[in-house]
Amino acid sequence: MNFKDHFSRQAGEYAKFRPPYPRALFAFIAKHSPNDTQALDCATGSGQAAVALAEFFQNVIAIDASAAQIASAQPNDCVEYRVARAEATGLPDHSCAAITVAQAMHWLDLDDFYTEARRILQPRGVLVFWAYNYLRLSPEIEAVVRRYHDEIVGRYWPPERKMVGRAYLQLPFPFEEIPHPDFQIEARWTLEHLLGYLRTWSATQRFQTANRSDPLELIARDLAEAWGDPAAERIALWPLTLRFGRA
Repeated sequence: MNFKDHFSRQAGEYAKFRPPYPRALFAFIAKHSPNDTQALDCATGSGQAAVALAEFFQNVIAIDASAAQIASAQPNDCVEYRVARAEATGLPDHSCAAITVAQAMHWLDLDDFYTEARRILQPRGVLVFWAYNYLRLSPEIEAVVRRYHDEIVGRYWPPERKMVGRAYLQLPFPFEEIPHPDFQIEARWTLEHLLGYLRTWSATQRFQTANRSDPLELIARDLAEAWGDPAAERIALWPLTLRFGRA
C-alpha cells in the first residue's frame, strides 16, 4: 500500500492548530497496559498523542510516514520520533505495552497493521485508536463549519476520510475489546484557532491545490459574524469515537 501524504504541506499548522487530546484518555490507557515500559504512537503527526503518552510510559516511540510531520513534531525527552509506516514499524517482537493511533486509522492498511500490532505488542498489551469529527461550538458557528465541510470542500475529501467518526465502530477489530468511558476533546479557542484548524484539513489543502485559491475566504465573513469578537475565547468540544482492545 502506497503512503498517501495529505499532511506534509501543512505540517507546521497541524502542530500548532490541532486540538490536544484529553489527559484522562492516556491515564486510562496506562491503567490497562501490562506495564509502563514502552508505548508506540503510530501516524503520530505533530506528536500530540505521543507527548501525552510520555507522562505515563518510560519510553515512547512515535512514528509517521511523513518526514515533514516528524520534523514539526513536539519535542519531548521521553519521545523518540522516527519516520516509518505503521504497517512496518521496524520494532522488535513484543516490545510495546501499548499502541495508539490517533485520528489516523483510516489511512492505514488494516490487515497489515493488525498483523504488525500483534507482532510487537507484549502479552496483554493494548491497542487503542480513536477519531473525532464535527466540533461543537455554538449552533451558528457549527452551521457555518458544517456548510464548509459538506458543500465548499466536500468533494475534496479523500475517500478514506469517510471512515472517520462513528464509522470507526464498524471497522474490523480482531482484539479483545475493553469497555471504556466516553472521552472528548475540549479546547478554548479564538477565531484564529478555528481558522487555523480548518486550514489543516486535507480537503482544504486539496481545494487550494485544485483551484489556486483559499476556500476559507468563502466563509470568512459568515464565520466572523457568527463568532463575534475575534479575540473572544469559546469552548470547542469534539466527542471521541474510541476502540480499545487487548492482545
